[in-house]
Amino acid sequence: MNANTMVTEDSDDVTPKEKLMDDLRVVVADAEELLRATANQAGEGVASARERIKESLKNAKVRLASAEAALVERTKQAAKVTDEYVHENPWKAVGIGTCVGVIIGMLIARR
Repeated sequence: MNANTMVTEDSDDVTPKEKLMDDLRVVVADAEELLRATANQAGEGVASARERIKESLKNAKVRLASAEAALVERTKQAAKVTDEYVHENPWKAVGIGTCVGVIIGMLIARR
């Protein structure tokens, strides 16, 4: 991998959308590096291809930034709704947390 390539760890905390965005960032970084590496290549076909790739990368970066902003906004909204629920139903939240803890404890004890 090159210096621009981001390494992501597989984790249960990473959603498929976050993984896709990370993968797209890697593709964009690799394509930019490829453009830099072929900067001295001659020929009209190469120049034309480089221009199309540059335009595609520009568009991909804009869409990636937009998708990332939307993901952040949805995450904030989910956190806000969760916070409101816990404040409105504290005993239900405690009960749910206790049940989850008991289930996890039972699963750990089996091993």
